[in-house]
Amino acid sequence: MKMFPYPRLRGAVSLRVDSAKVKAPEQPREQLDSRARSVVERVVALGQAETDDWETATLTISATIPTKATVPGGPWADVAVVALLTDRATNTRITSRLAPEAEGGREWRGELQLLRSDVFDRATLTVQVVATVDGVPGRIIGEAADDWIVDVQSDTPTREQSFDIKEVAFARGPRWLQNFTDAPWIVNASGTLPTVHINTDFEGMTDILAAEGRGSEGLINELMVSQMAADVWIAVFHSAIGDLEIEDDGTPLFPHGWQGEVLRELLPDVMPDRTLEDALREVHRRRVGATGWTELQPRVQYAAMRRAEVPKALSETVRGLEKLKREDEA
Repeated sequence: MKMFPYPRLRGAVSLRVDSAKVKAPEQPREQLDSRARSVVERVVALGQAETDDWETATLTISATIPTKATVPGGPWADVAVVALLTDRATNTRITSRLAPEAEGGREWRGELQLLRSDVFDRATLTVQVVATVDGVPGRIIGEAADDWIVDVQSDTPTREQSFDIKEVAFARGPRWLQNFTDAPWIVNASGTLPTVHINTDFEGMTDILAAEGRGSEGLINELMVSQMAADVWIAVFHSAIGDLEIEDDGTPLFPHGWQGEVLRELLPDVMPDRTLEDALREVHRRRVGATGWTELQPRVQYAAMRRAEVPKALSETVRGLEKLKREDEA
């Protein structure tokens, strides 16, 4: 445990990458879609850009800091929130100051720009809260517990996997899975990483899992993985909402780690036209209240399907199967 000779913030500092775009010389900026980011793994895959010769990338970054950081009369002055990108391989260190979205608020936002040549493979992105303490400027009074990875080569935003996949014969597997022998898969969101248990007893499942390419089984594989991802989003959403930390005044707090990041990602679609904190309060109120929770479920499902890009996967599967059918008839 580190000891500091000055007061530091108590409470979580969280970091999010909201969007990413790249720029090549004499070309318009390319905005990367949501598939380039994984809030579960906290990774941005800039290799997903269609612009192969991009030279600069711009990340839109948000951070949430404890309210006490900006309370008047505190032990800190000149509080600033700084995004910091580092790559040891190239000895790169890039900083960018974020700005508060409201005076004295917890939410801060800004952009960080990096050069493609400054990052060899993967760089680490974090956020630090800096202030003047006891007359000494530039002291770090808080920092994000979980960093992000900025990957300039990979087209898949993952440290390992966005969620863990385990193939199990449910009929002969753990006792709790034996209750679901007729299910193709089951999601468990109670661990440190969401886990999808694949039922290898389910007819045809093994062949579909091994399928690749644009054949019928390959198309079904892509659709199935997309649906699994949607199930993970839904399971994690309910797991996080059901285990919130509540302040003394009844205000719910975002969980630490990927649970909190998933809520921040889904809440704008679950409760449109509300701030993240207002949306969290309203969802919590509906869950513990007498009414409104059931009516909210279609919004949760919609948000999860959007993030998992189920509509796109379904459309591509339908078009691919139709194309295969025409080829067979020709």
